[in-house]
Amino acid sequence: MNVRIAGTGSALPGKILTNTELEQLVDTSDEWITTRTGIKERRIAVEGEYTSTFAAEAGRRAMEMAGVHPEEIDLIILGTVTPDFPFPSTACIVQDLLGATNATAFDLSAACSGFIFGLSIAEKYIRSGAARKILVIGAEVLSRIVDWQDRNTCVLFGDGAGAVVLEASDGDHSLLSTHTFSNGSYWNLLYQPGSGSRNPATNSRTIDERLIYLKMEGNDVFKHAVRSMEEAAVKALDANGLSASDLTLMIPHQANRRIIDATAKRLGLGADRLFTNLEKYGNTSSASIPIALDEANRQGLLKPDNKLLVVAFGGGFTYGSALINW
Repeated sequence: MNVRIAGTGSALPGKILTNTELEQLVDTSDEWITTRTGIKERRIAVEGEYTSTFAAEAGRRAMEMAGVHPEEIDLIILGTVTPDFPFPSTACIVQDLLGATNATAFDLSAACSGFIFGLSIAEKYIRSGAARKILVIGAEVLSRIVDWQDRNTCVLFGDGAGAVVLEASDGDHSLLSTHTFSNGSYWNLLYQPGSGSRNPATNSRTIDERLIYLKMEGNDVFKHAVRSMEEAAVKALDANGLSASDLTLMIPHQANRRIIDATAKRLGLGADRLFTNLEKYGNTSSASIPIALDEANRQGLLKPDNKLLVVAFGGGFTYGSALINW
């Protein structure tokens, strides 16, 4: 039994925060941010908007494209590191918002690789016959865990959500394979130290030392990201007897333009075979690939039998890839 992407969707906040506006908040400049990251602006959630807000809307749009009714969804998998609450899962809130009354729902925490990890789980559910239609979502409101006093990290991140409907298929257009990896030796290079059981929110030190905010060792993360994304990409190509020259398009995790370009160079891919929207949205973690996938799809860039590679790297460290015959 094959597994195909039947619909894509995305949702983003209306509020735009530009590099020029960031110059008023921290010691930075549009030139510095653009040169080092490729980001020009990002979307920021406002009061009354949550991870579930964008996750539900992205899911709704994906289901509309797929022609699937909410009650037909068997499973909702939501990749996020910024859930509405520690519990219940944001996926359960999304299930209620969508009216997907027959769906099992759970969250998945794999940072920026969350969407690909979700794809991998969903693929196996469908191939085993345990489900026929699955909604996989990546959604984040990272603006609420970034330190707006830290110019090295606050310029990088944005909010939003992307989603796909996966369904069983007898046709050739399918999700060919998924590949996931973890390396916990480097967990402390990209993490949020506060609000968990080690540094609970009830501890004044958690607030005083700003442990509630994301922390990142940028240079170390950069080096690991490039190597890991290359490894994940090669695994996917090798598993399907293909080379980079067979790819129509690669959609990488939208973290940093330098990471994207370095990974593409190692694979021998030119800019004409990369899809990026980093300049508009920044790093939206688990949402970045499904947002980009939806944009590419709605722009008509994906044609039948196109070979599409998606690849990501995130905190944990986690990394992964998926190869799709569109």
